[in-house]
Amino acid sequence: MCGILGQINKTDRLDNALFSLMLLTLHHRGPDGNGTYFSENNLLAFGHTRLSFLDLTDAGKQPFISSNNQIIITFNGEIYNYQELKKELLNEYNFVTNTDTEVIVAAYQKWGIDFISKLKGMFAIALYDKLINKVYLIRDRFGIKPLYYFYNNNQFIFASEIKAIMESGKVVKDIDFTAFADYFVYRYIPSPKTIWKQVYKIPPAHYLCFDINNFSFSLTEYWQLTNDNKKEYELSLANEINNILQTSVAEHVRADVPIGSFLSGGYDSSAMVLYMKNLGLNPETFSIGFNNWEKSEHQFAEVVANHLNVPNKYVIADESSLDLVNKMPIVYDEPIADISIVPTYMVSNLAKQTVKAVLSGEGADEIFGGYTWQHQFYNEQYSNTWLQKLKHMFKPVDTVNFYAQAMAMGWFDRNELENMLQPHLHQYISNDVHWFYRKNFKSNLSPLKAVQYMDMKCFMGELVLTKIDRASMANSLEVRVPFLDHTLFEKVFSINENQYFKKEQTKFLLYQNIKKYLPESILNRKKQGFVGPDSYYMNIEYYKKELAQSKLVAFNIIKQSYIDNLLRQDYNWKLWKILIMEKWFSHWVD
Repeated sequence: MCGILGQINKTDRLDNALFSLMLLTLHHRGPDGNGTYFSENNLLAFGHTRLSFLDLTDAGKQPFISSNNQIIITFNGEIYNYQELKKELLNEYNFVTNTDTEVIVAAYQKWGIDFISKLKGMFAIALYDKLINKVYLIRDRFGIKPLYYFYNNNQFIFASEIKAIMESGKVVKDIDFTAFADYFVYRYIPSPKTIWKQVYKIPPAHYLCFDINNFSFSLTEYWQLTNDNKKEYELSLANEINNILQTSVAEHVRADVPIGSFLSGGYDSSAMVLYMKNLGLNPETFSIGFNNWEKSEHQFAEVVANHLNVPNKYVIADESSLDLVNKMPIVYDEPIADISIVPTYMVSNLAKQTVKAVLSGEGADEIFGGYTWQHQFYNEQYSNTWLQKLKHMFKPVDTVNFYAQAMAMGWFDRNELENMLQPHLHQYISNDVHWFYRKNFKSNLSPLKAVQYMDMKCFMGELVLTKIDRASMANSLEVRVPFLDHTLFEKVFSINENQYFKKEQTKFLLYQNIKKYLPESILNRKKQGFVGPDSYYMNIEYYKKELAQSKLVAFNIIKQSYIDNLLRQDYNWKLWKILIMEKWFSHWVD
């Protein structure tokens, strides 16, 4: 895994020393080395920090320049089918390295920008084609790897993290208060916005084409998940899913260094370790637990580790671990209120002490139907009782509203935002605060698949994968996610949902492939998200102390009376959102 950076100036020559300082902010993403490329006219620069996995020699350094000197690339990620693509391209290109980076260059030279459809992997790619004087910025289908950009009439800057762009000094620290309000609704700031007015995210499954001659750019969506309603023989279907997963895991463990795995004791991470064992590997596994909690994940992880005979290490979080909240603004650059940001950081730090990369189970709940709200929605939407059918006839289920309620973790609508924010900020509150859910609601999908699609685009793509990337890369650890193989998602979306979604068995198709190989206590374990005990987050005295001298109040943004009212309650999840924003604001603005 790596950090990438680039800058294009319209007329003024680049400040090379400043560019190097910008690159230094990404050192944690690639501590094994760094490199820069400056164009002859010194109007374009690419930078790269390297966390090396393939071709550990200097031949694997980036930015990489093609043999004909036409293509320059800086690339963050892994192309898992690079060996297969390389075989296809051997007669087209003279390879000099064993890297997936050079395969990207060769694929682009053969197929042009359409080469993206050939890639399997996680990636943020910056590719400069001198011949046409264009730069392509490409983000993977699910948004596993981040990519941000800043643009004005004189400069275009892109980077893996916002902090590198901010280091340029070109961005005015002007908060986008529409994004500020969005954060309290969603727990994150949805693409393409960021917390800053002049900085944007490239959305997942999009590429940006920057035309240097015209000093302008366009955005193109290159992949959409399509839907079908096929019915297949369930045994054959389970076998096909098994083959896809086994192939995906085999591709994800390709590296010139050992690969470990996160392990929670749930279906998803346990399956990852099981598939690794089937490949003849004996991975190191890493878990996190919570002090004095009977549901602590490390206990279940230990059961799986002992059963599969793999080594396991764990770290225990307690009340003092919340001190790490103070570090989160540096890790994430913008506020993100997922409640597992601290535990994810802790387990990543633990893993980094032993390995450079781990597998993780993100994506399985989305595609196989493992989330509790998916089952709640199914029970409400698909009830077979005549009374429920009659109810739906006169009052259909509002899918977006249901989803917004399920995601809220502290409900904010327009009225609640007006109660919290000072009056001069009310103009920035959207009339439809759930605009991002509505944008990603596909009415042409079946009701359940529509929820799964929003899970993929809204929950996973914006919250979960952001959390995983920043928490791991802050510790110079790469996290690989084999369930996020686009061929797996395409396959499951092509079949009737009743073939993979069963009321009586969560994640049916995954269960069919692991049920013979894991302990009954794990197979029968109730679904549990990556959370901790309520007491870990619900200490009112902690919030009173942390919000006692609120900068958000001092800067006339949030009303003191609103915070005071929340602090009189036993607990309210809205406090967590305010706390995270308070920490971000204190670090980046105050």
